[in-house]
Amino acid sequence: MKKMKLFSLGVSLAIAVSASAGKPITLKGITSGEFRSQSISAVYPMADGETYAQISDDGKKIITYSFRTGKQTGVLFDATTARGPEVKSVDGYILSPDGTRLLIQTATKPIYRRSFTATYYIYSIRNNKLEPLSDGGPQQTPVFSPDGNQIAFVRDNNIFLVKLLYDNAESQVTKDGKFNEVINGIPDWVYEEEFSTNSSMVFSADSKQILWIRYDESAVKQYSMQLFKGLRPTRTEFAEYPGDYTYKYPVPGQANSKVSVWSYDIKSHQTRKIAVPLEAEDYIPRIKATSDPTKVAIFTMNRHQDVLRIYMANPLSTVCKLAIEDKVQKYIKEEVLDDIQITDKHILLPSERDGYNHLYLYNLNGQQLRQIVNDKYVVKSVYGFDEKTGDTYFAANPTGATEQQVMVAHQNGKTEVLTPKAGVSNAIFSSNYKYFINIWSDINTPAQYTICQNNGKQLTTLIDNHELKTKLADYELGNKELFTFTTSEGVQLNGWMVKPANFDATKRYPVIMYQYGGPGSQQVLNQWGVGMAGNGAILEQYLCQQGYICVCVDNRGTGGRGADFEKCTYLRLGELEARDQVETALWLGQQQFVDKDRIGIWGWSYGGWNTLMSMSEGRPVFRAGVAIAPPTSWRYYDTIYTERYMRTPKENASGYDDVNPMARAKNLHGALLICHGLADDNVHYQNTAEYVETLVQADKDFRQLVYTNRNHGISGGNTRNHLYRQAINHFNAEMK
Repeated sequence: MKKMKLFSLGVSLAIAVSASAGKPITLKGITSGEFRSQSISAVYPMADGETYAQISDDGKKIITYSFRTGKQTGVLFDATTARGPEVKSVDGYILSPDGTRLLIQTATKPIYRRSFTATYYIYSIRNNKLEPLSDGGPQQTPVFSPDGNQIAFVRDNNIFLVKLLYDNAESQVTKDGKFNEVINGIPDWVYEEEFSTNSSMVFSADSKQILWIRYDESAVKQYSMQLFKGLRPTRTEFAEYPGDYTYKYPVPGQANSKVSVWSYDIKSHQTRKIAVPLEAEDYIPRIKATSDPTKVAIFTMNRHQDVLRIYMANPLSTVCKLAIEDKVQKYIKEEVLDDIQITDKHILLPSERDGYNHLYLYNLNGQQLRQIVNDKYVVKSVYGFDEKTGDTYFAANPTGATEQQVMVAHQNGKTEVLTPKAGVSNAIFSSNYKYFINIWSDINTPAQYTICQNNGKQLTTLIDNHELKTKLADYELGNKELFTFTTSEGVQLNGWMVKPANFDATKRYPVIMYQYGGPGSQQVLNQWGVGMAGNGAILEQYLCQQGYICVCVDNRGTGGRGADFEKCTYLRLGELEARDQVETALWLGQQQFVDKDRIGIWGWSYGGWNTLMSMSEGRPVFRAGVAIAPPTSWRYYDTIYTERYMRTPKENASGYDDVNPMARAKNLHGALLICHGLADDNVHYQNTAEYVETLVQADKDFRQLVYTNRNHGISGGNTRNHLYRQAINHFNAEMK
């Protein structure tokens, strides 16, 4: 890789673009998507290994393209010509294993972050005919059987089965599902949010059994959010009196759902409970099919989340045999669950057992065959294992924490970088691993989508975002630079900086620091999607037009640098993170072009927590801050996320009670604006309500904004535009 020039002041990895006077960026332009880059979504690699499918830009078609040329090869579905019910737009699709049918997803209504209901239609590719999956109401998470002749789905917490060879006959598999009591086949709120899943149901390989996770959440305590009439959308049912939404939300140390695994024999209609070896408080974060009908993989994890077990369950005998047990120090990262690959004959397991996220190959019986990666870099994503060649494809950062390359590890142990260009690369591989779509960007270049052979050779360009680059050339944009510095404690931290287009090194500028800082996260990457609003730090560019320098630094606890750096915050979340953000402000204050008395900080969610912790760290370095949707005590957050890093309050009372913004309220320094959505199902408004009360009693001034009926994303209608404007007005009022 070509080395980059060093930035002055001892800062490395400087990357700059030429700046020239141009028209100003507007907040409305940012929040309306005017600067959004072109992308490819809903890509589905087809079984032939030569083609992929995706939804057309107008949402009317599902089109197939060549993996070799990128050119259109056919149309799988066209809503304007399909026979049957009218489909206004395609929200998503699922292709049957035999390639003869599609499930067309329409009328999608979100529930939480990953869950939704939708109306699905069965589409016969050969007959060009649409039929409703079910007439009984919207469905959730439909799953094709391996033979393509059956579909299981969830409605109202129960599982239903549709037999396509029997005139789409529908039967009900479970009958005990009930809101806020029992859920079959889909996860409860905390599993969905913190184990990143929306489905808990599979067929056996012979299509004769359905297996699912059952969640008994009857003992989980409830949380209620008040709802109002509001606007965009308007809830007319609350026009005179407000209502509420009540759901199960377990907080640290409290009861989780009781989980179990069940199988249903489709022919005999017999239901069996699978004998999963499980302690009372253990989790079952995943259930996955294998190529063997006598083996369904069931993942379990202890409540401390430092031991992961993979059992192979026999749906008929109900017997479970332990295949893999992985133990790591402190905790297993949640991302591991999605990255575990089960192929026809193998299991590919990511693990940090040696201090870095590396890969280990097992057979289906659990015998470890070899370690795939053992160098001191981090595997970031796993794309798959090629059974024919023994090659393993993944993304990692061998050239540093801010970079990411697509790589291959050959069976002979040799490892190659397929995308050596500096920046961040991600991949979508063909089903036979012969080709991949490479999505590359760097901090100054919008995403480029190219098709490559599996040796890295580029075949064609799909998207280069030339139009966006041309558009941005007309605007007044500042320079973006990656840098590193060392704190007074000897910790080296990575960051990026955006300077105004007319930057003058002889002047002293106010600085706004954006950060997130949560466990395993990374905001400092050599990619286009950096910044509070992404899109090439476009919101930071807007702030630069207001006369600010914008900075982001990844503190201790963030990802990409191995387990020691990432897990050093264990049991005391917020302590070292805030210390590093304060150290960043102190370092910035030593630069000749920074006004040390005008440094602000802001962040969202964990970044809001980090903002509050940093403003009350004890060293008064921040003039102003904005905390958006912040946790303020981990006692109010959910079990799975919080206990992963903090254990329970009974085990770690000091970590919970001594290290939080409320305990430090008397130390708050700087003008604070705190913003929260009243219908935030993730970080409840309770966090802000209790925190501002501690500020009142500590006689601390602050400003507070609440957003009616808004969830953790605080969006809808003009909401996001309003939120950003209030935050920026706050900085302008306090720091100009």
